[in-house]
Amino acid sequence: MGTRTNLTEEQYVQFSFLSEGQKRLILSEVLEILQYTGARIHHPRACRLLERNGCTVRGEQVFIPSQLVRSALRQIPPVTTIHRWDGSGKLRIEIGRTYFGPGPTCPNFIDPIDGRRRKYVTADAGMVAGVCDELAEIDFVMSLGSISDAPEGLEDVYEFAEMIGRGSKPIIAWSHTAEGCRTIHGIAQAVAGGEENLYHRPSYIFYNEPISPLRCDFQATDKLFYCAERGVPQIFAPANTAGATVPATHAAHLVVTLAESLLGVVLSQLVNPGACIIIGGTQSILDMQHGTFAYGAPELSILGAGLAEMAEYMGLPVFTAAGCSDSKLLDQQAALESSLSIHSSILSAGTLVHDLGFLESGMTGSLELLVLADEIISMARHIAGGVLVTEESMAGETIRQAGPGGDYRQLEHTARWRDKRWASRQAGDGRDIGQSAASQRLQDIVQSQQALSSKLSEPVSSSVREILQKAEQGAGQ
Repeated sequence: MGTRTNLTEEQYVQFSFLSEGQKRLILSEVLEILQYTGARIHHPRACRLLERNGCTVRGEQVFIPSQLVRSALRQIPPVTTIHRWDGSGKLRIEIGRTYFGPGPTCPNFIDPIDGRRRKYVTADAGMVAGVCDELAEIDFVMSLGSISDAPEGLEDVYEFAEMIGRGSKPIIAWSHTAEGCRTIHGIAQAVAGGEENLYHRPSYIFYNEPISPLRCDFQATDKLFYCAERGVPQIFAPANTAGATVPATHAAHLVVTLAESLLGVVLSQLVNPGACIIIGGTQSILDMQHGTFAYGAPELSILGAGLAEMAEYMGLPVFTAAGCSDSKLLDQQAALESSLSIHSSILSAGTLVHDLGFLESGMTGSLELLVLADEIISMARHIAGGVLVTEESMAGETIRQAGPGGDYRQLEHTARWRDKRWASRQAGDGRDIGQSAASQRLQDIVQSQQALSSKLSEPVSSSVREILQKAEQGAGQ
């Protein structure tokens, strides 16, 4: 057999929305916006830090030169590893790998037992974490809701404490304030066995958002500083609505979103060069008829793909959205919208893809939809594997052996590759993935989870309770 050169045998699917020239134009526009239009940063320390590093500062308006942005981009680590809480696995946060999980902060929840739409409560966060543990294609945990029965202002920390006690997969956390961020980090340290253990084996990512357009409020900046100083991997990603918080065209939408994201990149690298930061965010259009953010619109996938390609162009991991719907029920509309966005996110290689399980334009969390999404992801990943082209896979000798009109069912080559194909996919593939099947699978998971206690030891659970009590006392004062 002769030697072949310039051939990639294991050829994954190639997918692109933007040409190299378009990426270059978009980044140039982003850099020009930051340098000559600037952004408002409502944080005196951040303004002083930027001014010391060559930015022009006029009150709260900051103009960031392009060389400072490019310098910050060169400092982003190519790989950050996030570990499971029980040490049984990890996520490699890097360009070209895609991970999936639910989203946060829905005020309502579809009860998995009786199907009622009701307010989200503390115990639901633990249920979501437990279900995520049982779904093979779900890689990280977010809460699918915003707790309604926790002390006011502490919904974020109670959510984190509940999820960490019931699940083992990495968590993406959020908080209202830097104080909440500090409390969450304290809980994570208690579970990890100390600050040093958590630093070297991080098991959560912090999610942070600026305010659009081109603004960063005090709390978002304060949280960014806290995470960067302590080496907590963080997402700094706006959620923009075309025609409302950003212009209506896709190209302009990407420009503003990237400019806002790069504010976090620059600040984090000035505070701690090499700190992990992930850009992106949930991007879609304004539904003018209903006044809602359109989670099921095709624009969610278009903008997510554009962001993923721009992030890769700049050497950054990206946070996008998929597996969500504007439907109020798990129906054909929800299945269609979720499938399209999941498939698109696989092809465009978003790094962390969240909001799986969102119904009603982000107002309601559904574990049934999350279970269905788990099946969709398995199929989408299989499709994205593409076509393997080798001498063995082209099976020339087998074709000659069978000959014209031959039967391949009993040939050794067929049996060998059939076994390889099924071994490479999840055992559940091929089963019914309709609403009733998703509902039954969810019921089975929830019932098995109800008998389980917290995964934390009593000493660790006691430490977490003490941290929550101190947080309550501080909130009361």
